[in-house]
Amino acid sequence: MRYEFRVTGRVSAALADAFPELERIPVPRQTLFLGSVTDEAQLYGLLLRFQDLGLCVEEMRRLPE
Repeated sequence: MRYEFRVTGRVSAALADAFPELERIPVPRQTLFLGSVTDEAQLYGLLLRFQDLGLCVEEMRRLPE
C-alpha cells in the first residue's frame, strides 16, 4: 500500500533523513512524504515518528494502487 503524508511547513533534508523509507516533496507551506507501507504496525510507527519529531501531519491518505 502506498501512502501520502502532508506535513505542515518545510521539512529540512536533515530531518527528512529520519524517514528513509519515504520520498520527500516540498510544496508551498507543506512537505509531502510518499512511500510504501507494508502493514498497520509500520503505519502507526511512522505516525509516532512524525509526532516524536514535532511534525504535524495535516493529512494522511492511502493512494490508489
